[in-house]
Amino acid sequence: MSDAPRRLGVVVSSTRAAQGRREDLTGPRIADWGRRHGFEVSGPHVVADGPDVGATLRRLVDEGCALVVTTGGTGFTDDDHTPEQTAAIVDRPAPGIAEAIRAKGRTTTPMADLSRGIAGISGRTLLVNLPGSTGGVREGLEVLEGFVDHALEQLGHGQPAERPLHT
Repeated sequence: MSDAPRRLGVVVSSTRAAQGRREDLTGPRIADWGRRHGFEVSGPHVVADGPDVGATLRRLVDEGCALVVTTGGTGFTDDDHTPEQTAAIVDRPAPGIAEAIRAKGRTTTPMADLSRGIAGISGRTLLVNLPGSTGGVREGLEVLEGFVDHALEQLGHGQPAERPLHT
């Protein structure tokens, strides 16, 4: 186990935001959550859905991120490909995480079941897809809080950095 700070990679899958046609509100929320939880944060990396997502995920895994969280690209539209891009680099699936995120979302909207987001392990990196809505991100992060430290310890990432007293 390393004494280096845990790294969180944040990937925003949004073609419109990548083109500057829409402001991303979800990536900064994930990054702020990460900093509050002792992560060194890489991103948010705002990329068009599709191959750019896969390339960014591979780079963050190669850079040694302990956790990579994506937002967006998990729906049913023709350009929603984040789960497929994620699955392409997952060595071991972690379906319970995605199921828990959908279950939490279901408490506020039946549309949560339309998220095709997945979770899994690539090397020593935990990858988690969250929906592109601010509510979906908030609920997904609440789910992650319950187990992320334990999961990352199992992947060899040690204890989180000291958390600030006031968040």
